[in-house]
Amino acid sequence: MNKIAQSVRLWFAPQRIREEGDTPDYRFYLANERTFLAWIRTALALIGGGFAVDQFLPDLAWGVRAGLALGLLAAGVLCALRAVNHWVRCERAMRRGEDLPVSRFPTVLGLVVAVVAVAMVVGVLFGWEGR
Repeated sequence: MNKIAQSVRLWFAPQRIREEGDTPDYRFYLANERTFLAWIRTALALIGGGFAVDQFLPDLAWGVRAGLALGLLAAGVLCALRAVNHWVRCERAMRRGEDLPVSRFPTVLGLVVAVVAVAMVVGVLFGWEGR
C-alpha cells in the first residue's frame, strides 16, 4: 500500500496509531492537539475570508473577486487537510521516539496568503467595475 493511502487511513482510525511504539508524555500529546486546533482555526479563518471577499466586495470585478475568494477557500481546505495529516505524523513520530516531521507547508501557506493579500490590494485599488 502506498504511503499516502496508509496515512489517510490513519486519519479515520487513530486507535491504530496507539499500536505503534510507546505512549508519549501526555503534555506532548496535548501540545500536538493544540497545534492541530490552531491549524483548524487558521483553516476556518481562510474559509471565512474567502466568503467575505465574495460577499462584501461586490463592486470588485467578478474574475478578480472569484479568484481571490477561491484562492482563500482552497487555502482553507488544504490547511484543514494538512492539519489532520500533521497531527497523525507527529503522533506517530512521538510514539516511535523519532524526530518530529519537518514540513514546508507553513512556508507555502504563508506565501499563498501573502500572494492573495497582494492580489486583494491590487484588486481593490484597480479592479472596481465602476472605474
